[in-house]
Amino acid sequence: MTSSLPGNRDLPVSQYDLSTYWGRVRHSADISDPRTLLTSSAGLENAKRLVTAYKQGKVQAMTPELWKAKKIIDSTIHPDTGQPVFLPFRMSCFVLSNLVVTAGMLTPGLGTAGTLGWQVTNQSLNVAINFSNANKSTPLSTQTIIKSYCLAVSASCGVALGLNALVPRLKRLSPNTRMVLGRLVPFAAVASAGALNVFLMRGEEIRRGIDVFPVLTDDEKRKVDTGDLKVESLGKSKKAATLAVGETALSRVLNSTPIMVLPPLILVRLQRTEWLKQRPRMTTPVNLGLILTTSIFALPLALAAFPQRQAVSAQSLELEFHERGGKDGLVEFNRGI
Repeated sequence: MTSSLPGNRDLPVSQYDLSTYWGRVRHSADISDPRTLLTSSAGLENAKRLVTAYKQGKVQAMTPELWKAKKIIDSTIHPDTGQPVFLPFRMSCFVLSNLVVTAGMLTPGLGTAGTLGWQVTNQSLNVAINFSNANKSTPLSTQTIIKSYCLAVSASCGVALGLNALVPRLKRLSPNTRMVLGRLVPFAAVASAGALNVFLMRGEEIRRGIDVFPVLTDDEKRKVDTGDLKVESLGKSKKAATLAVGETALSRVLNSTPIMVLPPLILVRLQRTEWLKQRPRMTTPVNLGLILTTSIFALPLALAAFPQRQAVSAQSLELEFHERGGKDGLVEFNRGI
């Protein structure tokens, strides 16, 4: 993000009011816009030059071109490392990266091998996305990553296979109800393992804490712009890390719910229509279309549930941070995505 580029002058965080949910939805739609994936290396460097010029005071006002440059950087650059996030694991590629995997998991009539294969593939993708977009002030060891991955895969496969075995035994339910429940098994596996995946992959943050910073007053922001003030971390907070990881895990569940629930339920209804009965080959394209449409709308709605740069009362953190808050006694931290 732009915070990693040189210069003391901060850009406006967003064109939209991030204190409101719909403002964050519009901001998240910018960050997750797949069109930013088409930006070339030269385009990214040009965006960096424009933003750096503003941060160094060479450009005085935000322009449409500068807002576009900020959008490219926000969707491409990690705020802690200053390096581009590997393309398939950026949030702007989330919908496309998950499309095939989600379609695979929601394929009707998957056997044991298919269920296991798609759950392993999905959790592998989740691990990569969580690791690539996590708060980097607390690095993860390779051993921790491997252990977390194995536990997440075991959880998702266990839930999926367990529920697949349970649903047919519910004899008191009608065949139609059992079919609907069977279609929802992937959601239960993805939701539970997805949340667990976040906690496992970012557990080191909870154990060691993440950097927190004082929220600046307007006067302090002006001093930062002129180079008279440098903002330093107040230290690492485990409570802030727990909040950051917990909210990220919940946002994953919020994102997977409509994607894993609506398409299979709608497909069940469509498969009863004469049009689809006469065109069984259209089942897969229709399924992909339902997943893609739902994903495009669901992702920004889920990402906006919690602010990425979050401010909390210093009193709500460890004792060492009490009385050290900035404006209105608040401190802030990068939640990660």
